[in-house]
Amino acid sequence: MEKIRMTTPLVEIDGDEMTRILWAAIKEQLLEPFVDLKTEYYDLGLPKRDETRDRITHDSAEAIRKYGVGVKCATITPNAQRMEEYHLHEMWKSPNGTIRAALDGTVFRAPILVDGISPVVRNWKAPITIARHAYGDVYRGVEFAAEAGGKAELVVTGRDGQERRQTIYDFECPGVVTGQYNKDSSIDSFARACFQYALDTRQDLWFSTKDTIAKVYDGRFKERFQAIFDAEYKARFDEAGITYFYTLIDDAVARVVRSEGGFIWACKNYDGDVMSDMVSTAFGSLAMMTSVLVSPDGKYEYEAAHGTVTRHYYRYLEGEQTSTNPMATIFAWTGALAKRGELDGNEALRAFAAKLERACLDTIESGVMTKDLASLWEKGEPTVVTSDGFLAAVRSRLEQAL
Repeated sequence: MEKIRMTTPLVEIDGDEMTRILWAAIKEQLLEPFVDLKTEYYDLGLPKRDETRDRITHDSAEAIRKYGVGVKCATITPNAQRMEEYHLHEMWKSPNGTIRAALDGTVFRAPILVDGISPVVRNWKAPITIARHAYGDVYRGVEFAAEAGGKAELVVTGRDGQERRQTIYDFECPGVVTGQYNKDSSIDSFARACFQYALDTRQDLWFSTKDTIAKVYDGRFKERFQAIFDAEYKARFDEAGITYFYTLIDDAVARVVRSEGGFIWACKNYDGDVMSDMVSTAFGSLAMMTSVLVSPDGKYEYEAAHGTVTRHYYRYLEGEQTSTNPMATIFAWTGALAKRGELDGNEALRAFAAKLERACLDTIESGVMTKDLASLWEKGEPTVVTSDGFLAAVRSRLEQAL
C-alpha cells in the first residue's frame, strides 16, 4: 500500500532506557511501514542533555511551539545515583517539568480500558481523568542542605525594596530546606484548561488541594479556581448539566475510591504526578495510561505517563527478552498523529491512528498481552508475549485493518 503522507512534521522527542528501545521498535514495526513519517527529532536521552547542558530540552519545547504537536518518550530525571552512573556535569531538572513550564500547559491523563481487565477498585465503572497542573511547585523549587546551628529564612523583597522576612527553622542539627513557588497566570491557565476540558468532555470536575495547612499557597489555588468558575464557567456548567466540586486532597482520595469514576480530578503538580500512577495502576497498569500536555494557546505534547522502565532495561542489556508493555508509548504516537491529522485536515492520518489503537486493544482483548497484564486478565488463560511479540501481533491486526 502507498504510505500515508504528512504535510507538517511532528516534534519527536526521544528518551531513555527501555522506553527508548521500545520507541525505536514502535517506529520500525508500526509506523514507518505505513506512514511517510515526518518529524523534527530531538534526543533528550540523558547523555545528550548533559552534552548540551540541557539546551536541547528547551529547544524541543520551542519546536512544539512552532509546529503545534509533539510526541515524547519517557526520560530520566537524574538523582545522585544517576549523576555518578552517567558522569553528569549537573543534576539536570525534569525534562517534563521544563517543557511544561515553557508551554504553560496542563497535563490530562486517562487510563486505557480493555474488555477483560476490570479495575482493582471494583466500583469504578468509567475512566477517571487526572488533570495535573504543569508548572512550579517542587519541580521548579530550589533546595539546600543546612548545617547544625544554621537558620533558614523566607524573604520576599517588594518592588519598593521593602523586605518581608520569616524564619523557617533554626537548625539544632543538620537538615534540609526547600523553597517553591507558583504564579497567578499559571494557576489561571490551569483552571481555565480544566473547566474547558470538562465542558468539552461533559464530565464533572473535582479539584483538591490542602488549603487548611498551606493556607496562603494552596489557598491561592482554591481562590483562583472559584473566582474563574463563578465569573466565566458556572452558567455554562449549569447548561451542560455538569458540576464543579472542591475538596481537600485527603477527602478527595477517599471520595475517588468510593466513586464510580467518570469525572476529571484536577490536582496540583506533585499531587497529579502521584495520583495518576495510583489511578493508572488501579485501572490495570502504569503502562495503560495516556498523557497529553495542552497549552493555553492550543499546543499539544503526547507522552506515556510512566517512567523509563529501568529494571527491564538492565535485563535487556544482559541480552534478556523483556515483556515490557508498550501500550502507553504507542498511544502517545497515535494521539500525536491524530492531532496532527486533525490540525492539518489529514483524514487518512487520523484514520490510521484510530486503526492502530483498535489493533492494540483487539490484540489484548484476544488474550495476547505482556506480563504486567496477565495477572489481571479475567477471560481464561492469557498468552504472555515479549514486547517484540506484542508489537508483531499488533502489526498483524493493523495490516488486516489497512
